[in-house]
Amino acid sequence: MIHFKNFIAIAGCLIVLSVSCKKPGPSELTPDPPIVTPPVVIPPPTVYDGYTLLWNDEFNGSAVDVQKWNYETGTGVNGDFGTGQLDRATDRPDNVKIANGIQNAGGGCLAIITRRENFADRNYTSARLNTNGTGSWGPGHRIEARIWPQDVLYKGQGFACWMMPAEMPTNVTSLMWPQGGEIDIMEYVGAIPFGNLGSVHYAWSWENNLYQSWNHGHKGGYYSYKDQQVPATNPSYGGWPPASGDTTAGSAGFHIYRIDWFAERMEFSIDNHIYHIHYFNDGAAFDNGAKDGQDQDAIVQINGKRTFKSEYSNHFAEWSPFEHKFFLLLTGGVGVNDNLTYGGAIGPDAVFPCSTYIDWVRVYKRQ
Repeated sequence: MIHFKNFIAIAGCLIVLSVSCKKPGPSELTPDPPIVTPPVVIPPPTVYDGYTLLWNDEFNGSAVDVQKWNYETGTGVNGDFGTGQLDRATDRPDNVKIANGIQNAGGGCLAIITRRENFADRNYTSARLNTNGTGSWGPGHRIEARIWPQDVLYKGQGFACWMMPAEMPTNVTSLMWPQGGEIDIMEYVGAIPFGNLGSVHYAWSWENNLYQSWNHGHKGGYYSYKDQQVPATNPSYGGWPPASGDTTAGSAGFHIYRIDWFAERMEFSIDNHIYHIHYFNDGAAFDNGAKDGQDQDAIVQINGKRTFKSEYSNHFAEWSPFEHKFFLLLTGGVGVNDNLTYGGAIGPDAVFPCSTYIDWVRVYKRQ
């Protein structure tokens, strides 16, 4: 029971508190400090000694620059882009767009996204961009891209940064593969998570510019992200998905994939580590000058690193593929089987969507 005197004292305190807790008027409010968003610092393109920046896309706009890139849609002439793929390429933002806020990116990124979905006549979709007609380069250039295949984690998933011929002999209206050559700067698949394959494809014989199933030369060197050189033995399928944060997998972060294209050879490197050197002429790779008609290759030590050396791709007089200009492609894909598709068949364990981020693409001319 509250005594009457105490009641009056308590009531008085309540009155004082009610007065002292009166809400301040508008003129008494302290304004919140303004929210300041720090500016996004976008580093300028690297300037290399002996090179001049010729062409680049930093992907910092609001949309894909169609003055530089073409959308390649559909499934290819033979329904699988010639590589046994299951996906249909589209130009939808679901499959290709500019993405911002990507970890460790220097500004915006091109995102190429492969999805498992029913679309048109396929159960998978992807995207393919190329510079055919907008940009092509040959000997005397450095071509590089900073790429993170973040979600290429499972067998059957893959991403490639590669090149196809932009020129052909004057007496033909089309150039058959592989007579015109192919360059794979980055060929990364979920089935081989700890290595990248840098390759050239070419033909042994002109064959009147016709396709023959046997007429295919290929020289490819693997790069080990862990060792930063050619692995002691070539990798095989296995180890997917890599553990999150495993930096020995290519899916763990951005790397710079590059070719340095010289008059007589091509050097493949990742993060400035050269791992494959291909020479165009017979007898050029091993300093013996011997023209034996054999496409030789070997793993050799160069500057203390295992390096894959190979020769040769100028097999016939009608066309020397890597002495001419090529255009660039950026493509995602889904494999159909283990025998046809590099990277193998897609499995039920694969997780989609599968995103790859391209921070930038740059082409330099050697001075």
